[in-house]
Amino acid sequence: MLDSTRAALLAGALLVAGQSARAETVTLEQAVAKASEATPLLRAGDAAIAAARAGRVQAGVRPNPSVTLQGENFVGTGPYNVLGQAEITATYNQPIERGGKRAARVAFAQQDIGVAKASTRIVRLNLAAAVQRAYIDVQIADYAARISGERLETEAQMQREALRRVRGYKDPLFVETRAAARVAQARLARDEAQARLANARNHLASFWAGSGTNLQLADKLTLPNSSARTIAAADQALRDAEIARARAGVVVEQSKAAQDYTLSGGARYLRGTGDVALVAGVTIPLGRFDRNQGNIERAQAERQRLEFLAEADRLERLRRLASLRADADAARTRADAIMAEVYPRTVRTLDQVREGYNRGGFTFRDVQDAADAIVSVQEQWLDAITRFRDAQTEIDRLTGRFDPDQPAETMP
Repeated sequence: MLDSTRAALLAGALLVAGQSARAETVTLEQAVAKASEATPLLRAGDAAIAAARAGRVQAGVRPNPSVTLQGENFVGTGPYNVLGQAEITATYNQPIERGGKRAARVAFAQQDIGVAKASTRIVRLNLAAAVQRAYIDVQIADYAARISGERLETEAQMQREALRRVRGYKDPLFVETRAAARVAQARLARDEAQARLANARNHLASFWAGSGTNLQLADKLTLPNSSARTIAAADQALRDAEIARARAGVVVEQSKAAQDYTLSGGARYLRGTGDVALVAGVTIPLGRFDRNQGNIERAQAERQRLEFLAEADRLERLRRLASLRADADAARTRADAIMAEVYPRTVRTLDQVREGYNRGGFTFRDVQDAADAIVSVQEQWLDAITRFRDAQTEIDRLTGRFDPDQPAETMP
């Protein structure tokens, strides 16, 4: 019997050790890195950059030449019978771009690369914000699961105390029933909290196609002070890239106002005499009506629109950041005060009421009220910490916390 007990204990220890070995412990930074490596969004961004670079190569290509073959006096009457007096002319034609069109196209395509790169930075920041929110959700869910377990244990202790008094004919029978109902409610709350924790872990692990079963967080739930951060350079970089592209677009449209020439040269074969003569020509559009002025003005207006939007966006981000900081500070202060001042007092109150209840000084209703006060305080803390999560996640997004290219500058 002893040997079988030892074997069972050893098997249990090996099982726990195996589970611990398979456990995946990640920090917030590691979770963001793993999600960045796994997401197809960043690979799509890389493809967009590659496409823009290919567009830059294509923009530098000169116009293709052409060959024109023309026959005159090919068929006619009298001496102009079939091929009798035919004149065959073959010319080589080369368009000549004027007004800096090729350079303007190249500059515009170069700005496309900048927009693609800046857009990829934004995608990375948005992904990091989503991962951070999921990470904090696991932290909150883990805390909620632990306090729900503590609540179940407290309710079980209260049930034993109530049962002892009911069996001693000091309390009516319904007290036992009520205590059992509270234990059942606490057990349901614990099971729900554990299910939410499992779902939160699975959701976090899904960012890198992992499993949340053995996922463990290396970071503890903390409430940092977020008052000394810069606004994200990535957002402004995208706006600047779009404006630079719009300016290059203006130059492209201006270059189109210059008319292109076409140079041609070749040879003409005279059937009647058997001679060959050289021919040359140039095609010059008159440009009397179309100077592309409408497209130039449209491109200039588009550039101005983007400049105004960029400034409006910058001011809005500053206002939003100030508002979020105030919200985060308020939520953090409330959460800290609840844990430092309110929660210990409610726990102490329950201990005192239970002690008095066991001596017959209080009713079970008083014990219930004291226990419910603890649950209410815990719910208030969870509400405050959830509001802090929402604000802090957006603050970190607006300040570019997970942007490796974020410069260390002081916010204006």
